[in-house]
Amino acid sequence: MSAFVVKGWCPDAWRPMMAGDGLLVRIRPPLGRLTRAQTIGLCAAAAHHGNGQIDVTSRANLQIRGVHDESWRPLIDAMLELGLIDPDPVREARANILVAPDWREGDDTHRIASELRTRLHELPELPGKVGFAIDAGVAPMLADASADFRIERAASGHLILRADGRDHGMPLSPGTEVDRLIALARWFVDSGGTASGRMARHHAPLPEWAAATLAPAACAPRLGPGPHALGLPFGRIEAPALTRLLEAEPAIRTIRLTPWHIAVLETESPLAATPDPSAFITTPSTALLRTDACVGAPACPQATVETRTLARRLAPHVAGRLHVSGCAKGCARGGPADVTLTGRDGRYDLAFDARAGAPPSRAGLDTAQILAQFGAA
Repeated sequence: MSAFVVKGWCPDAWRPMMAGDGLLVRIRPPLGRLTRAQTIGLCAAAAHHGNGQIDVTSRANLQIRGVHDESWRPLIDAMLELGLIDPDPVREARANILVAPDWREGDDTHRIASELRTRLHELPELPGKVGFAIDAGVAPMLADASADFRIERAASGHLILRADGRDHGMPLSPGTEVDRLIALARWFVDSGGTASGRMARHHAPLPEWAAATLAPAACAPRLGPGPHALGLPFGRIEAPALTRLLEAEPAIRTIRLTPWHIAVLETESPLAATPDPSAFITTPSTALLRTDACVGAPACPQATVETRTLARRLAPHVAGRLHVSGCAKGCARGGPADVTLTGRDGRYDLAFDARAGAPPSRAGLDTAQILAQFGAA
């Protein structure tokens, strides 16, 4: 497996990353949607070529876990046959496009995202973590999701192109949206943005033609679990559980992915039964929906602590957002949480209203001490 031991970048299908449980292979379904056949095929491939565990990322990508060297190429061939990855590795690496999950055929979000996918070859070489959000519905849905270049609706009703980290965006004329986005991406590179790595850290003044004058509209309510939207604990999908759901529910035609650990089901009729509660969340008040936790040790070689068992025990005792991170990188959540636990040298640092790795209020805690702190012992 040593051929794939590379760190410090975002993996994709053609460049997997080595984790503690094998290769991590990231799949970016076009427009964030999988058909029933694609989902069944993906689950079968994840179980056969990996360990059957699939993660949904904060950019609504899928990560197939536990893939071995000899299984990687057969997995890639299966994804190509399903139409879930691009045969061109360069295009696949650039297809870091997050799409608002409420899009409909032919609307602005669908139109713009589809055009951007066909013009990926026109983008410059961008840092690996840079991404795009196409969020052109009545109100933005993706404001809290990670993206560097955003096309979204302004309070005035116009579409705008907004550079991440700026409060306002430039108005867009119909049909020019992708032209302007590509031009802004080229400006980012030409003005030294590659050294910054992300648009929010790149403080060069925007060019005159990209003058930001319009504020985005108020955000739409975040989607939560319900009859046709299933919560995924920690963003984890067990391939066998999802396969069983599809077999039991032939009315499910497609699945849309979101950055909030919610999978939206498009169905021809209501579900016949309640999905398996051990695999899916259907109640909006469930504490795990307010909880972020990376895979932790031993599945991640950079983590020094277990994360998700502790998070499950602690979540009902935390009123706000809980984040348990195996190390200071904070892969599961980039922003602050009400309660943050960061693994360090086999123990946990506790911080409040902080990101992973922030200076702790209490340092070097073991599991028993943490549970006692929150009355969860």
